[in-house]
Amino acid sequence: MSPFLVDANFFIQAHRAIYPLDVATSFWIKVKELAGNGTIISIDKVRNEIYQNEDDLKTWCLENLPNDFFKSTDTVIGEYSQLAIWANARSGHYKREAIDEFLDANIADAWLVAFGKNKNLSLITYEKSEPNSKKKIKIPDVCIAFNVTYLNTIEMFRQLGESF
Repeated sequence: MSPFLVDANFFIQAHRAIYPLDVATSFWIKVKELAGNGTIISIDKVRNEIYQNEDDLKTWCLENLPNDFFKSTDTVIGEYSQLAIWANARSGHYKREAIDEFLDANIADAWLVAFGKNKNLSLITYEKSEPNSKKKIKIPDVCIAFNVTYLNTIEMFRQLGESF
């Protein structure tokens, strides 16, 4: 089975709102297990988003994720370019600020879809499709356009037959 590719919000929303590190320890034990056996992976841009904050989540990731958990996006420049062409072609729909934010090289969203497309991986995100949004390009809408499967965290756990 191919690994699942997780968005920064897989960690950030879990930590801040759904599964706090000090309360939902079984969730984090499961995440460590899935990361350790290669069931879930992420990319360098997600690492950068998580590690920009000096908090308990950064510490947890440093202490619990394998050294090779965050994969390099250097191999998906071609797919990223395709996404950039796609986003810029939608300037009649999205506001320029939304396109610029989506294509910001320091933000993981476009890189995640590019990586998922390149490696044929399912992307795990808490974002929901909002095709009528003009202010933000949502990961699920790009996934739909590029035929990349996306799921939320619970859907992933169900597909894996995992519980915690």
